[in-house]
Amino acid sequence: MKEEDLYEPMRIWLEQYVKDKYNKYDVVAIDAHAERLDRVLSKYDIVSEMANGVDIQIDVLAIAKKGREIKLFFIEAKKTKLTLRDLGQLWAYCKLVDPDEAFLLSSADLGSLNKLLNAFKREDLLDFGDGKKIKKMRVGKWDIIKNTLDYNSLVPKI
Repeated sequence: MKEEDLYEPMRIWLEQYVKDKYNKYDVVAIDAHAERLDRVLSKYDIVSEMANGVDIQIDVLAIAKKGREIKLFFIEAKKTKLTLRDLGQLWAYCKLVDPDEAFLLSSADLGSLNKLLNAFKREDLLDFGDGKKIKKMRVGKWDIIKNTLDYNSLVPKI
């Protein structure tokens, strides 16, 4: 299995997740891994100054729009056990673009992040946001049999 094989089932899951949560919004989820984020957003008439010219490539992106209000959702997909480097990559993207929610999902397992997040309870490593409101990235396992998120593995829980 290649990492790219995870994108479509994750895209389907994310689109439904966002539609369920924001049912008054127009929602679209995109496999965006092959293109820079600023270019993907411009196709939907969204300008993010922080993303312009920066080499950010989000694996799966969801956009929820209602009038002028826009909400962004990221998934960073991995087929290997998760590492602090993987978390750092998503954290940097979140600090720059500040999505509403962000997920780091692996079809393997939480890897070294399991110890940090579950044994040492270091959920503070998941914090991002503009300073006014602290948000948390979510880390979990992707169930390749059921093609959905393993909610029991998710840190923090939804």
